[in-house]
Amino acid sequence: MKSRTVSRYRNLALFLTLAALWGAAFMAIKAGLEFFPPVLFAAVRYDVAGVLMLAYAWYVTDKPRPETRAEWVLVGIGAVFLIAGYHVFLFVGEGNPEVTSAAAAVVVSLSPVLTTGFSRVFLPSERLAPAGLAGLLLGLVGVAVLADPGRGLTSSDTLGLLLVFGAAASFALGSVLTEVVDAGLPIETMEAWSMVGGALLMHVVSLGMGEPLAVTWNTESVAAVVYLAVGASAVGFLIYFHLLDSVGPIEINLVSYVAPVFAAITGFAFLGEQLDATTAVGFLVIFAGFCLLKRDAIRAELRRIRR
Repeated sequence: MKSRTVSRYRNLALFLTLAALWGAAFMAIKAGLEFFPPVLFAAVRYDVAGVLMLAYAWYVTDKPRPETRAEWVLVGIGAVFLIAGYHVFLFVGEGNPEVTSAAAAVVVSLSPVLTTGFSRVFLPSERLAPAGLAGLLLGLVGVAVLADPGRGLTSSDTLGLLLVFGAAASFALGSVLTEVVDAGLPIETMEAWSMVGGALLMHVVSLGMGEPLAVTWNTESVAAVVYLAVGASAVGFLIYFHLLDSVGPIEINLVSYVAPVFAAITGFAFLGEQLDATTAVGFLVIFAGFCLLKRDAIRAELRRIRR
């Protein structure tokens, strides 16, 4: 009984650490964009993170590189949607000065809701009940509250938030497609090679967009790259893998709803960003949508915790 209690507290500490690492990443992105073009910044982040994860995969798995066609397809999905697509949209969206760290984190918290929606399309055995459909629509309403389309789609902060929404959609779609492909590749290997492939794709996109190669290297820009590559990516994903095994996908999904708190705190502490009422309302609406979608799993989890 004592060991189970210790394990529960350890998992809680790791959960909060992961939420803090991923929440503060939105602030680090915002800070680093002062010194880097957005897509090049994302690419450099994963140049470093990809090498670190490759070394880790080589150390902990018996299969450190993909071999079959299905395994390379899985890596390709990860590189295109989970790494390149997600980060190109996110970094460009956060490059808008009106998009705060907290607002970006709240929009990204829609990912678990969108994942459920995409799974109904690509995994037809799954069916969306009326309450689940209401949850999906609530999530989208939450993003609409944040974007405030009444200001017009040409409004700079609306466009920025819509780009961040594109990041959440890309990540959600990639997550579902990785479930569709039956490859059996260790998750560490898949993540490592996806990071490397995604970094290469982002370098190509950066060149295609005509981004300047010159960047400002100073204490702040180096700190942003190191934090995002080592803290948020390498250490963050290691904690994520551990918690996924320990507590399962439902509880780990809740990280998306704790991270905005840390994004708001770090954005205020380091960048002087203010949390407005619209951001708070949008967050609550998106979280309500998540609860509706995952109502059965949440009830089962609460029963398990009470026992």
